[in-house]
Amino acid sequence: MAFALSSSLNMSSSASTATMTANAALANTSTSSSLLSPASPSLSSLVTLKVTRRPSSPSVVRASSSFSTAVAEPEGIKVTSVPTRPIEGQKTGTSGLRKKVKVFMQENYLANWIQALFNSLPPEDFKNGLLVLGGDGRYFNREAAQIIIKIAAGNGVGKILVGREGIMSTPAVSAVIRKRKANGGFIMSASHNPGGPEYDWGVKISEIKMAEIPDVDLCCLGVTAYGNFSVEVIDPVSDYLELMENVFDFQLIRGLLCRSDFRFIFDAMHAVTGAYAKPIFVDGLGANPDSIANGVPLEDFGHGHPDPNLTYAKDLVDVMYAKNGPDFGAASDGDGDRNMILGRSFFVTPSDSVAIIAANSQAAIPYFKNGPKGLARSMPTSGALDRVSEKLNLPFFEVPTGWKFFGNLMDAGTLSICGEESFGTGSDHIREKDGIWAILAWLSILAYRNKDKKVGEKLVSVSDIVKEHWATYGRNFFSRYDYEECESEGANKMIEYLRDLVSRSKAGEKYGSYILQFADDFEYTDPVDGSIVTKQGIRFVFTDGSRIIFRLSGTGSAGATVRIYVEQFEPDVSKHNMDAQTALKPLIDLALSISKLKEFTGREKPTVIT
Repeated sequence: MAFALSSSLNMSSSASTATMTANAALANTSTSSSLLSPASPSLSSLVTLKVTRRPSSPSVVRASSSFSTAVAEPEGIKVTSVPTRPIEGQKTGTSGLRKKVKVFMQENYLANWIQALFNSLPPEDFKNGLLVLGGDGRYFNREAAQIIIKIAAGNGVGKILVGREGIMSTPAVSAVIRKRKANGGFIMSASHNPGGPEYDWGVKISEIKMAEIPDVDLCCLGVTAYGNFSVEVIDPVSDYLELMENVFDFQLIRGLLCRSDFRFIFDAMHAVTGAYAKPIFVDGLGANPDSIANGVPLEDFGHGHPDPNLTYAKDLVDVMYAKNGPDFGAASDGDGDRNMILGRSFFVTPSDSVAIIAANSQAAIPYFKNGPKGLARSMPTSGALDRVSEKLNLPFFEVPTGWKFFGNLMDAGTLSICGEESFGTGSDHIREKDGIWAILAWLSILAYRNKDKKVGEKLVSVSDIVKEHWATYGRNFFSRYDYEECESEGANKMIEYLRDLVSRSKAGEKYGSYILQFADDFEYTDPVDGSIVTKQGIRFVFTDGSRIIFRLSGTGSAGATVRIYVEQFEPDVSKHNMDAQTALKPLIDLALSISKLKEFTGREKPTVIT
């Protein structure tokens, strides 16, 4: 389970400042509270907080089978003070707090984190306010939802909107916060990590304020009120679908998906976007129901690993690389904020994907009809997006890994489209990365490029679009090697060794056939609030534009994940069809040699290559 933080959208400048202060307070608290549910072992809880005052919610109704209501406990609710103690190890990381489910199921473990969240915020951020609660449906979510609801009530929250059965994707939570003008929200998810009793679930406090109220029936739409506190169970799809219909031209996309000569497949990986696939792709856009694979959300994700990459989405990859495979394939992750894009026998790297979406956004996507305001990528992501921003003369930002850095730029009105090499792509339509949005963006580009094609004419394919982009901008060969669950001591020693090497490096030094331009440990000064973050990734940048980057990831729940990124720019069109691993082999060998990875970690091979 993990717990992440980011502010909501469309805030006033004063609200935005207060939110960033609250977020910083929680991020720097060694024992923070998080929202989870005993039905999800791999939960990552995202708290999106927006500082807007909201009047007290009236004491109203209780839902029965549909949306009928009944008055409940007009005298109010009783709040119990539960003694507790500090818990070691509840320090938030890049994506919040992520531990094994069994850890979160320990007495008061989850409750401590959630209570610490409320303790860390000014009361005006949540007292009598409106919060949103959802999750990816993994094991332990249902129980966690009840805990979060009761602690929210005990701390004076006015109302909580919760997705039916506790399900709501990360992008949908962000959309609901914006539409309903909520103060913030909780997301129970461990993102793309596995789910189940043996897997993951994603603060100094002396007491937990727990309301003595019954468990809420999360299966029935409607409102349940307890005194001045109420819980409304909402459709997790409707607000998000309405937003997508305003961002994209659904009629244009429908024209593509209804063609007899175009085949589409979406793999929901038995995760949260299974709840969104039929309403959006089938009912809204006319796709064949058979085009949805693994479309039923399951608590353990069908024993799969809901991470949309070439390793964990192998079933989709096999379908797309088979003879006469579909024209377009896509997958999303556990909580719906990541995506993978495939054409027939063709993989689109996330770095190329965000660059191509940006380059085609104004023509193909109505939301960007006036052009994007600015572009941004995380530091390890390839420089493909840089070249688009330069050609389109748009503001450009290189930020540390972590979506909150994009959020600040969005709040300031300087950023529209952004992405991470870790399969995260998004825009300022919400304040989170958004898997379905990225898929719809690609379908929009394909539909726009093929809108005048008659049945029987050769369609412009995914690979055609990517290769045309390379011909215009050049190709950034890119690959990431992940070494998961390394022994932490060895991984940390490797990073310290590299930092020492960087401190002694000089421009002009030779590394094999490469000449060093500079080496550093990436540091970022936020142009919006002036905050500074250091030690964000060790970079070796060479004079030909090639880069090698080393980072320890904060998204796992056990040991350390070492990530090595290698990139090489190639302007020569005749070399664009080379296999990336072949083109990058000299750099990969150099990276392993520089880092002494095998010596420090004992690892012979990466867990995942993307």
